[in-house]
Amino acid sequence: MQTKDDFLSGQVLLIDKPLTWTSFQAVNKLRWEIRHAFDIKKIKVGHAGTLDPLATGLLVICTGKMTKQINIFQGQEKEYTGTFTLGGTTPSFDLETEVNETFPTAHITDELIHATTQQFIGQINQFPPVFSAIKKDGKRLYEFARAGEEVEIKSRQVEITEFEITQINALELHFRVVCSKGTYIRSLANDFGKALNSGAHLSSLRRTRIGDFKVENALTPEAFIESLPSKD
Repeated sequence: MQTKDDFLSGQVLLIDKPLTWTSFQAVNKLRWEIRHAFDIKKIKVGHAGTLDPLATGLLVICTGKMTKQINIFQGQEKEYTGTFTLGGTTPSFDLETEVNETFPTAHITDELIHATTQQFIGQINQFPPVFSAIKKDGKRLYEFARAGEEVEIKSRQVEITEFEITQINALELHFRVVCSKGTYIRSLANDFGKALNSGAHLSSLRRTRIGDFKVENALTPEAFIESLPSKD
């Protein structure tokens, strides 16, 4: 069992983030539980890479002196699995917002889907979603989006080393992606739909790996909390 000194000197916690939780909520919850379990007044806790509320999977959380390693972990390669849904786009590129435009899909074959993945392997330019936490002029992009304000977004160069469609169920495409820091899978879904001369949005997402850290070695927040000493 980990001790008070372990957490203060620094731990790397692998957490399987539940659906609808924000990464910020996960960090706050674990910080409170660690402080409560060990009567610690103050401890640094941070995460190495945000996951959207509608995504699940690996969140690397660092405590104490290990928070100094966060930038290193953030820069490591990431792996995701999930689903794209063809035929419709949303303003947020995922299910945070409703489908606002529909597109034909009758021309899309399995062969075309698999062939189109090749366009996205390597270094690509990608526009982040307008519904994102990137800052512009001191405000988050999603603040502009929710206020209905137009904002110019610059593209970013990212790298996708692996991109495969693992299963096709009618308009639902299951995928696996290995990519660099800063890659938006929501933007990939939107761009993939365009490349098919149709539309698409991200309908589920799970982060399975960051560097050498794997989600199969992660604990749910509940399981982590249960591993802490009881105050009762």
